[in-house]
Amino acid sequence: MARSGIAAARVLHSLDARVTITDKKPLGQLAEQVQALGQGEIKVEAGGHPDRIFVEAELIVLSPGVPKIPQVLAARRHGVPVISELELGWLLSDAPFVGITGTNGKSTVTTLVGLMLKKAGKKVLVAGNIGNALTETPDLLHGQDWIVVELSSFQLEDIDTFRPRVATVLNITQDHLDRYKDITEYGEAKARIFENQHRDDVLVLNFDDPLVRALASRALSRVVPFSRSEQHESGAYIENGQLVVRGETVCGIDEIRIKGVHNLENAMAASAAALAAGADRASVAAVLREFPGLEHRLEFVREKDGVTYINDSKGTNVGAVMKSVEGFTRPVILIAGGLDKGSDFSPLAGLFKERVKLLILIGKAAGTMAGALGGSTETVFAKTLTDAVQLAAARATRGDVVLLSPACASFDMFKDFEDRGRQ
Repeated sequence: MARSGIAAARVLHSLDARVTITDKKPLGQLAEQVQALGQGEIKVEAGGHPDRIFVEAELIVLSPGVPKIPQVLAARRHGVPVISELELGWLLSDAPFVGITGTNGKSTVTTLVGLMLKKAGKKVLVAGNIGNALTETPDLLHGQDWIVVELSSFQLEDIDTFRPRVATVLNITQDHLDRYKDITEYGEAKARIFENQHRDDVLVLNFDDPLVRALASRALSRVVPFSRSEQHESGAYIENGQLVVRGETVCGIDEIRIKGVHNLENAMAASAAALAAGADRASVAAVLREFPGLEHRLEFVREKDGVTYINDSKGTNVGAVMKSVEGFTRPVILIAGGLDKGSDFSPLAGLFKERVKLLILIGKAAGTMAGALGGSTETVFAKTLTDAVQLAAARATRGDVVLLSPACASFDMFKDFEDRGRQ
């Protein structure tokens, strides 16, 4: 009974469906969620998922991240349609979609594309894995020029007919390996974003990422590559310090307000997607010059006594932390750790040896991370994030960067990554 499940239940009830919502938590822990369902006749089954409900259902809508429980598998064997909340929103909408997925950068690119299209005078709804669930505002699913959605692998697992006219895959690096058996299975979930596209649709792909680049050969739609290292005339690239899309300059890369190599990639992807959706170059360039970045994504917090403090709480996987640390030429004191998602932390060892002055580990994954990194840099442990920040401040000297970029989920110590970042 999370946000998207409640939204789906409410919109289906408004369409006169008989709705039952289930959750494994006991009813006493769901008071806030039950209140959010409103005064309608939505039945709540708490404390588990009764088998009979699933096999008797005419439609099952899964919230993102619900594990592959036996009840759902049994329902599928009985021929019951099982879809995601994303698919439900798609079926209820009359607007074309821009879909954005990838391990890292999704929220930034989704926000940028939405702003670029709005700047170009388009009527746009931004939803999905960012802010509101797609079905949370059903009235807004109609009359839009575009609906721009951020999509996680969880949301894409249970689509059926979902077809974004413009789809983007930003990158595929190890993440959520507590759910997927390996990165191949994880990547296949991401790849579902373009499986229903037609020849006149557009697929924006990161050609600097080998796993993403390999998807191009499977696409029926028109592939628009983006790359920092190569120049593809049909895509987005860098030439003489300029961001160029399909042969025409958008702006100088030094004009882009959000900094860092990863944000240059985000800017290229967003520009290519927005232009494919009908934005003009002036609007795209204006947003790139104005957009300050999102909270908890390499967010500048303060500078004190010559030490810069950066909040990258959204850096919840190895790939994100690698990009974050690579973006600094100054010595880094890194605060990392949290709830392990099955990641292999060893690829960070070489980078940490070169760039990280001190590693401060917190959370349940601290021991695992320390073991995987093999003493690549000085490593200490802290019980809380507050203790870690105080320790970092005590050890930092003028010119250092204190960076919170955990490489882990936050749920062992915090409500979510936003709660972690604010603290």
